[in-house]
Amino acid sequence: MLAGFTNVTFEFGARAIVEDSTWHIQPGERIGLIGYNGTGKSTLLKLLVGEYLPSKGSVERSRTTSIGYLHQDLLSFDTNDSILQVALGAFEKILQLEIEIEELGKELEKTGDEKILHDYSDKLHELETLGGYNIHHKTEEVLQGLGFPNEDLKRPYKEFSGGWRMRVLLAKMILQQPDLLLLDEPTNHLDLPSIEWLEKYLLHYQGSVVIVSHDKYFLNRMVTKIVEVYQQQLHIYNGNFDYYEKEKAIRIEMQQKAYENQQDYIRQNERLVERFRAKASKAAMAQSIIKKLDKLERIEDSELERPNIKINFRVDKTPGRVLVELTNVSKAFGENVIIKNSSIEIDRGDKIALIGANGKGKSTLLRILAGVENFTNGNRKWGHNVEESFYAQHQLEALNINNSILDEMKECGSQMNDLELRALLGCFLFSGDDADKKIKILSGGEKARVALAKVIVSKANFLMLDEPTNHLDMHSCDLLIEALNRYEGSIILVSHDRYFVSKTANKIWEIVDHQIKEFKGGYEEWIAWKERMAKQEMELKKNQNTKNLPADQSKKKQQPITKPVAITHSPIDKELKKELQKLQKQFQQVEEKISLLNKQKIEIENSLTNPSIYLDKEKFKETETAYKKTSNDLMTVNIEYEKLFEEIVKLESQK
Repeated sequence: MLAGFTNVTFEFGARAIVEDSTWHIQPGERIGLIGYNGTGKSTLLKLLVGEYLPSKGSVERSRTTSIGYLHQDLLSFDTNDSILQVALGAFEKILQLEIEIEELGKELEKTGDEKILHDYSDKLHELETLGGYNIHHKTEEVLQGLGFPNEDLKRPYKEFSGGWRMRVLLAKMILQQPDLLLLDEPTNHLDLPSIEWLEKYLLHYQGSVVIVSHDKYFLNRMVTKIVEVYQQQLHIYNGNFDYYEKEKAIRIEMQQKAYENQQDYIRQNERLVERFRAKASKAAMAQSIIKKLDKLERIEDSELERPNIKINFRVDKTPGRVLVELTNVSKAFGENVIIKNSSIEIDRGDKIALIGANGKGKSTLLRILAGVENFTNGNRKWGHNVEESFYAQHQLEALNINNSILDEMKECGSQMNDLELRALLGCFLFSGDDADKKIKILSGGEKARVALAKVIVSKANFLMLDEPTNHLDMHSCDLLIEALNRYEGSIILVSHDRYFVSKTANKIWEIVDHQIKEFKGGYEEWIAWKERMAKQEMELKKNQNTKNLPADQSKKKQQPITKPVAITHSPIDKELKKELQKLQKQFQQVEEKISLLNKQKIEIENSLTNPSIYLDKEKFKETETAYKKTSNDLMTVNIEYEKLFEEIVKLESQK
């Protein structure tokens, strides 16, 4: 066991987060930690790392277990260092070793002491063993996987927004490779390609991972166990999110039946008590039944904690067939071209998802459609009777900070009464007295939810939504999905939540080569189509390669042999043999190169053992540089050696 709880109870004041709960995390597990907002998921992670102490029970952590914990509070960290330097902080031991080697080198220059020389050589060897010459390459690879272009790697960390800073800290944590990785909403600030990269990385991660996320697609692909915080208990399901949903429905049904049976049993016994209580001869029996009922362990009603309140849109006007039309529109920020001479239209009934990587211009296009972003050339034309409503992060500035949440909702002109507005706010995680909070004391996420709730009650027949699910829990996302599916108006939305997109969109837009490309179908169909296109492209390349073969060889490839032939060597065999001979020659050359580099490395190591070399500063620096270069060259050539070996084995198996 890496870490876990045994009979843990944790309380905030009078409110219990968990009671008498046990959960052990084993090596190699990938766990999804889920629950409604406010049930204490992030609190449990803080208990695991020791930031909080339990009221009762014990939190256990193996002494040798290293834990990495990614959470929103990390954003308070700030520095002038580049993002590459921040991520390289993962290799603390190697960086310290480099400093020690540099200091020893300076000492050697001054004294030429043999003991210092010995320490210096040992530390160089340790640096090589720890992979110290490869850390820059690994760090760049992870940062690029999380969406950073090469030119950004040397930019100061403080220049980046919160979302991009979180990616840098995620990269650092991944590079540290702790035994247990705790990730609190890791996909919140990632675009689709980065989420897919993270999925692939974590699927092959050697340690254990605990993920708090509202992204159902991500959980389905990632986890093999679900731990749900529900009714102050931890409920464990051995499977992914789909399995959890099915299994939970079965458990609730069984609990409901058990609850109803127990209630029938209690009522039946209570009736007996009432009948026997009045008779002296039966009083002892009545007392016996009462004691039995008192000792009975009561089964909880299985009714879900959060009721399924419906979010209802009100659309006053029906628009014309075309809501908005872009004709030959171009937009660029300096040399960064977003779209160029692109034309597209949104029709009545369209529910469009605009998807793709960050930096492709999705939010910019949404602002152009909304009329809040200027474009270089072209034309944007609104249709007849269009009443639009636009939700984006910058809309938070339009909130009146002196209003309460309820007052802000009343100003939308929705004609909903207080009770209806409070019910709606419950869907956006403002329950009870929360609706009376002032806007000015709300967090950024809470303000975003108020702005989204205002869009929902606006009576618009055309909604433009930029990342609407970023600050919602799973249940609220499901309610929003249901509402958008019932909505009679048209929608265009930007979202990286694949489950949300798959359940709401009937068209997919993507910006490809500065053009808006439209796919008429849902997300799942679009994914299948992309896979078919990729397969066709591979087949086309394969056929193209066949066409480029010599005429007799191409003919031989296209006409399958239908009967045994007595030819010992076909043209294909000759080509295979020729390719094999070529690879074997390259392999021999690489072997010779490795031998030469090893010899050079030994010679340099021998020269470094000579104290006189440290008396000549320039010569020492040259020798040290040569040693590092030879070590790096040797590493590169060894990789080439292994690759050629695999190719030769593969070809020999085809002979």
